[in-house]
Amino acid sequence: MRLKAALLLLGTALCLPAQDRLTVEQLVSFIHSSIQLKQSDKDVAGYLRRVQLTQRLDDRAIEELQAQGIGPKTLEALRDLRDASRELPGPPPPVARPAPAPIPPPGAAEQRRILDEVRKYAMSYVKSLPDFICTQVTRRYFDPSGLEFWQRQDVITAQLTYFGQKEEYKVVLVNNRVSDVSYDALGGATSTGEFGSMMREIFEPETQTRFQWERWATLRGRRTHVFSYSVAQPNSRWRISYEKRLEITPAYRGLVYVDADSLTVVRIRLEAVGIPPSFPIQQASTVLDYDYAGIAGREYLLPLKAVIQMREGKLLVKNDVEFRRYRKFTAEAAIISFETPEPLPEEKTREQPPK
Repeated sequence: MRLKAALLLLGTALCLPAQDRLTVEQLVSFIHSSIQLKQSDKDVAGYLRRVQLTQRLDDRAIEELQAQGIGPKTLEALRDLRDASRELPGPPPPVARPAPAPIPPPGAAEQRRILDEVRKYAMSYVKSLPDFICTQVTRRYFDPSGLEFWQRQDVITAQLTYFGQKEEYKVVLVNNRVSDVSYDALGGATSTGEFGSMMREIFEPETQTRFQWERWATLRGRRTHVFSYSVAQPNSRWRISYEKRLEITPAYRGLVYVDADSLTVVRIRLEAVGIPPSFPIQQASTVLDYDYAGIAGREYLLPLKAVIQMREGKLLVKNDVEFRRYRKFTAEAAIISFETPEPLPEEKTREQPPK
């Protein structure tokens, strides 16, 4: 698998919307995220100055946020929001939901059996795929503030041909306009390797991946095992390149979601570990979802969506990559309709509690 980035230098002329309307729940969620991302007190407070609340903010909520480590400028901005929202209705009370009975994890022997079966599946996955064509839609976003206030950069619609176990990309549209630019010449952040190489490298014996059962989850209505894993740097083949002149092969870790009935891989999460401080990209992660798609009357488990995120300094970039309209590879199928599909609904990739 391969991840390439050529991050654009963005001027300070780019700015955030003049004012955002938030509920108290959304405000608290934003503060939690800013703490986790270690955003500066000045940047967080500056954004809060542009916020208008739709509900009353009380002292208790501010005290809880203060206990979590917000800075003095953020605290001052929250108190101003409290004063400005005194006449607004309070947020609705939280809905009490009974906690479901915990599902016992599989035993150690069963966990080993599951991983053995998944390894066999991963090693033969690519060979089981037919030759096909699909539409790949990449929506690229950036945020110069580092606060995850995403602004869309462009939308790239490409024809992806999978023939002889190799991927070939042909750009068809850029921002819904016909384009003949090559995939490699797009610039910005791009990725390849979604069709099996990522999965295979995690499960190859030579990689010596360490697995541990973590929890149950529900994904697209089906119960899944969630295993954590880690790959040491000497065994890694995940490459991250920067502007075609710098490249590293970092260690990585993540999660693998395994369908409990079919023992197939339905999601892979991975993030780079131990990136050298001198390398421009300091954070890199990928989430890849698989779902069933019909090709020539048969169902195959194929990539559904990949989300790639990277950070260089404060600059964040994100690619939402969707794989749509799978069809058998034929001369007729090579003609793609000049149309970009609408984004997938969030429910398709949202993890749910175990059922």
